[in-house]
Amino acid sequence: MTVRPERASGSLRAVEHALYLGAAYLLIAAAVALLGNAVYEAAQAWRPEGMDAAIVRLLDRVLLALMLAEIIYTLRHAERTHALTAAPFLVIGIIAAVRRMLIITAESVSHADLHDPRFLAALAELVVLGVTILVFTLAIRWQVRSGGDSPEPAG
Repeated sequence: MTVRPERASGSLRAVEHALYLGAAYLLIAAAVALLGNAVYEAAQAWRPEGMDAAIVRLLDRVLLALMLAEIIYTLRHAERTHALTAAPFLVIGIIAAVRRMLIITAESVSHADLHDPRFLAALAELVVLGVTILVFTLAIRWQVRSGGDSPEPAG
């Protein structure tokens, strides 16, 4: 029994489409649950002494949801064009780095002593993250100028 190449290719395409669709729906469910949980936690912590931590957690979760949205966009784009491009991954990297920078900044306010090793470690991490964001931004700009894929916003 011989399998026709067209039929095998069509079957593989259908399986690939189902995998992309399944992954996208799981990511959508995770993002919705994440945002719902973040709002619930922020509402529970509506006390003056717990608000700072609640806002930091809320910001962290919202940025994580944005990362998931960008991954969903990337899956949708890859499904539509049958090609993976670098720009969406660079945008995800920028969002992740900004997310981490905001969390480090919010958490390191409590020990802002220049001689505290935790503060120095946080400061070093912020510098590395800043350089990472700069490199990713320049990579996107270079890619757009060279005629590569454009960093269209998710949606």
